[in-house]
Amino acid sequence: MRKVLIIDTSLLCVWLKVSGMEVCGSDDNKWNFERVERKIEEEITKLTTLVLPLATVVETGNHIAQARAKQYETAQDLAKIITYAAEETSPWAAFSEQIILWEAEALKELAEQFPNLAKQKTSIKIIRKGENPCLLKRG
Repeated sequence: MRKVLIIDTSLLCVWLKVSGMEVCGSDDNKWNFERVERKIEEEITKLTTLVLPLATVVETGNHIAQARAKQYETAQDLAKIITYAAEETSPWAAFSEQIILWEAEALKELAEQFPNLAKQKTSIKIIRKGENPCLLKRG
């Protein structure tokens, strides 16, 4: 069974060290660079597939462009990740594979599960048959 980790905008901004976005999460569940890096490295060693949604790319790009400093350097780091995903370089999933996540059946399953996930302060998860998504509780 394959496991996936969907990288959201907040975590990606922290991981890329976007100026002004060095921490995300609630007071009792903070995610700083070290924690995000440790989690991603841990998942990579478990052969987890990393998914970079297109919305995350757009939102992160906007945050980088409006950051207080190091826009060019941070944009270069994001560009590397985008290239890895586009080329399906392990551990990144190809953008073309992500369309399955948004098919009608997957969206219905998400709609059914999300209220309980939100109640547990767990981020949205997408389940495809044969996959076990990784959830990041950010509170």
